[in-house]
Amino acid sequence: MSSTADLAKHFLEAVDQAAIASSLWRGKGDKNAADDAAVQAMRRTFDPIPFDGRVAIGEGERDDAPMLFIGEELGSAVGVEGVPCIDIAVDPLECTDNCAYDKPNSIAVLAAAPRGTLLHAPDCYMNKIAGGPDLVGHISLEGTVQYNIEQTAHALDKPINEVRIVALDRERHTALFKDIRSTNAQLELLGDGDVSGAIWAAKKDGPFDLLMGIGAAPEGVISATAIRGLGGVFEGRLVFRSPEEEARAGQMIDDDLTRRWEAHDLCRSEDALFAASGVCDGYLPAAEIGKDYTVTHSEIIDVKNKSVQRFSTRRPL
Repeated sequence: MSSTADLAKHFLEAVDQAAIASSLWRGKGDKNAADDAAVQAMRRTFDPIPFDGRVAIGEGERDDAPMLFIGEELGSAVGVEGVPCIDIAVDPLECTDNCAYDKPNSIAVLAAAPRGTLLHAPDCYMNKIAGGPDLVGHISLEGTVQYNIEQTAHALDKPINEVRIVALDRERHTALFKDIRSTNAQLELLGDGDVSGAIWAAKKDGPFDLLMGIGAAPEGVISATAIRGLGGVFEGRLVFRSPEEEARAGQMIDDDLTRRWEAHDLCRSEDALFAASGVCDGYLPAAEIGKDYTVTHSEIIDVKNKSVQRFSTRRPL
């Protein structure tokens, strides 16, 4: 029986091509052109893949996004009996500003899982907490900031002043930063890129122990898929900026909008993959664009096998 993992090489190619295309715009100050290039390259790569694919999380609804819109069909075998039916959560260029100004952690990224097993997350915020395998059962959004930091210190057998926390540098986190600093834990701020931050926090050899704070909900689903494969912990709770946003979420999610989502709620299948390719240096090395060649640096996390593979691929131009 075919599985999502059987298509791993195709998903790797999709993120690689998006990374190459957007890297041609790296540092040129035009985030929209970089994003458009990534979307087009990733979409072209999906066309010949022998699967019945569907965009579960993408660039937006049909009216706002001509390609990789939510619900768009992908692949060369749509409607064909017996082929894998796969949902894709895509961010062809995560951290568009970072690519435009050549700042760290811009990546091309996707998560793939069997049809109906990725949460159709609305375009709203999500309060998140993430950490590695040693923190499973020790941290939760139900706890206070101080509680989670103390639990992390205890589980990792280190003093609180050595606990390393990463969060997005946002005004909305003023109270969070105050609470973290009151414990004397270490805090590092990211301009963008909480997918990278979550994965860094979930890896045993990563530079951080915890990700905390509010980021985008769609990226939360992608992060949760990766962290399931890493054996770590991820929790999220939706945050709405307006009644209209909450109403739209209610139309998309047939569930309690105030619930605490765990990683296995956001990605409900072990037959899932996470794939990412570096655009700017950071969690992954930047794509290299030579005179007559490209080199991409990518990672695939297989949820079922709990495996992490890295690839460096050289291609002629």
